[in-house]
Amino acid sequence: MSAVTLGLPSFPPRSPEGAGFLRGTEKFPAAAHHELANAQLRRNIGKATHTIRAKRINVTGELPDWEELRDAGSAIKADVMARLPELLEQFESAVIARGGKVHWAADANEANAIVTELVKATGTDEVIKVKSMATQENGLNEHLETQGITAYETDLAELIVQLGHDKPSHILVPAIHRNRSEIREIFLREMPDVDPNLGENPAELAAAARKFLRHKFMTTPVAVSGANFGIADTGTLTVVESEGNGRMCLTLPKTLITVMGIEKILPTYQDLEVFLQLLPRSSTGERMNPYTSLWTGVTPDDGPQEFHLILLDNGRTAALADKIGREALSCIRCSACLNVCPVYERTGGHAYGSTYPGPIGAVLTPQLAGMHGKDDPNSTLPFASSLCGACFDACPVKIDIPSLLVELRHQKVEQSGVTAESLAMKAASIAMSTEGRWTLAQKAAGIGRVVAGKKGKISTLPPPLNGWTAARDIPAPPKQTFRSWWDSDEGRAALDEARRDGKADR
Repeated sequence: MSAVTLGLPSFPPRSPEGAGFLRGTEKFPAAAHHELANAQLRRNIGKATHTIRAKRINVTGELPDWEELRDAGSAIKADVMARLPELLEQFESAVIARGGKVHWAADANEANAIVTELVKATGTDEVIKVKSMATQENGLNEHLETQGITAYETDLAELIVQLGHDKPSHILVPAIHRNRSEIREIFLREMPDVDPNLGENPAELAAAARKFLRHKFMTTPVAVSGANFGIADTGTLTVVESEGNGRMCLTLPKTLITVMGIEKILPTYQDLEVFLQLLPRSSTGERMNPYTSLWTGVTPDDGPQEFHLILLDNGRTAALADKIGREALSCIRCSACLNVCPVYERTGGHAYGSTYPGPIGAVLTPQLAGMHGKDDPNSTLPFASSLCGACFDACPVKIDIPSLLVELRHQKVEQSGVTAESLAMKAASIAMSTEGRWTLAQKAAGIGRVVAGKKGKISTLPPPLNGWTAARDIPAPPKQTFRSWWDSDEGRAALDEARRDGKADR
């Protein structure tokens, strides 16, 4: 009998490079440097995050069992990750049984192609959209434009970003980097038939957007949505939002196309109860969502009569295969970690180069799209954190983001091979391996006093060590090491004096 070589199992693919928005064009330090120069952006984001943060603390403090709710959410998500394949099959069967059609998309390109085909089959060249991180991740709007199809964002913040030819900078509040004056200018410049006397009052701005969108709601036959949750045992999908635009998109069009990441599954309706308490308090600082829409398949003469569900992988299976990193898939996109992050508050979301900014984005983006060597912008994202732990404290499902960032830093170092940093760490390891080597290394460090000169500080080091002195001075090494001082007459005298003082105190 001939031998059969099956080969080794391959790692699941990441999101394809060049598709969608999971990789920036420059590394985080360079991008952050540009954003830090924008004082208006820092003021806008600082004010918004402080407001949301204060509201969140108030409403979570009202619940005596808030920590137990977080534990429950974390446990449910852990169960989902452990049983994801079977839950997805159960979900697919339930959706089909209730009149829906299910499509599986391995990546962004496949998902975009499916949406395009479905829209063209209806004969329309316009779609309305309710806010969807998955379609932003895929770059769906841009793809549809190349196919002669116009997508209209109906969430106010998303509409501002779209009309401003901009990119979202926050998971929950995509236009958080814009103020009223900037929004007014965008509307006057880009919105058809807008009143030229439009003011900066929020009510006026909202009314202008409402007038523009109402016609689209009433005349566009196809809607594209995301989903916050999918219930495996019933095939029900959920969208939570604050403006009512989601309700319009989910009920008025004849055809509804939903793009949902495969990690958004919950096993039962009972599990949904937990997340409908966790999500609004963590995201907008509200006790409940103004609009919570749930739909199950197709109902004759009620709502869309054709429903398509696209289940999106796009690197999620690769993240699931990482026994440490899979925890990031528990994210419910509440943005609580962004609102407490000191790095995000100063740089904003654009510096991350991804649809998913902030602490969770620094974890999730490399997981979905990978880190391809030291020159990949994604390889710098795990370092876009102070590791202060505020994100972990705020996360409603207790994702240990700091630990995941440390693990991704480790993976990045492993992938980078031999670098100046790794050589320096290897040299330090050798120096610290024996007492003699460490003593010799300490004596050699005295050369730094020559470099420091009379001022006693080292202000500039040559490459590749110049990063250490780019933003700080290094104090010159002391005249003698602690060991040499300990063995000197001065050190012994000081030790004897300390012992005498100790006995006197007793």
